[in-house]
Amino acid sequence: MQEPQTYIGEAQTAAVQICRQSSGEFEDVVSQCLPSLYRRAYRYVGDPHDAEDAVQDALLSAYKHLDQFKGTATMATWLISIVTNSALSQLRRRQRKPQVSLDERLDEEQNHCLSDRLAGASPSPENECMWSELHEHFLEFVAELSPTLRATIQLRGLEGMTTSEVATILGVSQGTVKANVSRARTKLKQLMREI
Repeated sequence: MQEPQTYIGEAQTAAVQICRQSSGEFEDVVSQCLPSLYRRAYRYVGDPHDAEDAVQDALLSAYKHLDQFKGTATMATWLISIVTNSALSQLRRRQRKPQVSLDERLDEEQNHCLSDRLAGASPSPENECMWSELHEHFLEFVAELSPTLRATIQLRGLEGMTTSEVATILGVSQGTVKANVSRARTKLKQLMREI
């Protein structure tokens, strides 16, 4: 039978090794997933600076609580959930800030409201029609690409996946994905110029 102090020392050594392994895995996952973590935060908060803050807060929190990572899911999935929670927290903080009504009078004498001074944020019907037509042409041109280029540009450009994710899905190297994206973009630019 082992002495209690020997057992405790071995347990501490094992805990340190697990922590070092988790720390290395954490760095690898962060370096690979940082753009997708940023996109996730941006989808929630809608502001690039707030998205950066949410990701930074999430990564700091994840690193501090790395010992709580159980390994029941991938570390990337764990980080995505922490980024999502961080972005939602930021939204809650933002909603607590005092808000100004657009119909509140700016001055009593001239009876002006803030909404009177703001330009319309929505695009004009002409711009909406133009963008709609361009989008339709773009999708038609994507359909004209070879199956390889079409699959690559749909996953990378339209779905927003990372190069490594696309490479894994298509079973090709990352260099091949980059080359195919470049070829597809060049071809699409040529086709769009002909409109």
